[in-house]
Amino acid sequence: MVTVREAQLEDLPAILRIYNHAVLTSTATFDLEEQTLEQRKTWFSHYGGKYPLIVAEENGQVTGYCCLSPFRSKPAYEKTAEVSIYIDPDHFGKGIGTILMTEILKRAGELDYHVIIAGITGGNEASVRLHRKFGFQLAGIFKEVGFKFGEWQDVHFYQLILREPGQA
Repeated sequence: MVTVREAQLEDLPAILRIYNHAVLTSTATFDLEEQTLEQRKTWFSHYGGKYPLIVAEENGQVTGYCCLSPFRSKPAYEKTAEVSIYIDPDHFGKGIGTILMTEILKRAGELDYHVIIAGITGGNEASVRLHRKFGFQLAGIFKEVGFKFGEWQDVHFYQLILREPGQA
């Protein structure tokens, strides 16, 4: 059974393993080199409170993680956050993404966010399907903004409006 909980410092080796797999094998991140545990500790320190970082766990093993990050630094963007989600490759296709997305969007609502943004590299159809399942809509495409694996990569920006116009 999969459970979701707040990420803890002790989860960092598993989070690092999942992330570094994405760095080396996919365009889901535009990092080009594996991250170190120290780099991930610095990254981890930015989460908590308004920016939750959660993990999915099964049989004591972290199988994925998801977080909300600031979209932009200007004060007018404070009700908008960007979602990131990474799944252990051994657990692809097992519903972990759906479980994590359900929980992070619930928390986003509780934290009074208005819009959630997702930047998805062109060709990542599994991520597009997951986000569309939750109502995310394509807002625009930035063409050839990243260069990875010898090719220019597009980033498709999806957004989910959590509250209807006129609601606070």
